[in-house]
Amino acid sequence: MATVYIGLGANLGNPEQTLKEAIFELSGLSQFARLRASSLYASKPMGPAEQPDYVNAVVCAETELEPLAVLDLLQAIEQQFGRQRSLRWGPRTLDLDLLLYGNETIRLPRLTIPHPGLTERDFVVVPLTELNSELVLPDGRKLLSVQATMAHHDLQKIT
Repeated sequence: MATVYIGLGANLGNPEQTLKEAIFELSGLSQFARLRASSLYASKPMGPAEQPDYVNAVVCAETELEPLAVLDLLQAIEQQFGRQRSLRWGPRTLDLDLLLYGNETIRLPRLTIPHPGLTERDFVVVPLTELNSELVLPDGRKLLSVQATMAHHDLQKIT
């Protein structure tokens, strides 16, 4: 079993409801055990400013799936929620990112673990820390140390 951390984000439609539904969907999958979810957080968009604010969260679960199988499953769920990949960092109905897979470092054409930029995004680090404040990243850095040195860009806890 591997512990996986998955980032969730949305800013189209009703993003708060979308994330709640996505968490419910993930929690109902037999491939994930002991799923826990962080609070929901509102954040400003990282990409083009002419888009609505985001709602973000992180979930943690145990799985026997291999990393690419987890990625495929997450992308299938994104499709169920109407995800369209047209603009990098653009608006989206649902974004599911595989942030961490155990303590592994993975470099494949379709998948990079830890997720690129993980340690620079407060909307990932804050909910990740909420789930596991003792987490040590694959490069040996403590997540709390990363959080202590990062700027918070108007991140607001919703629920």
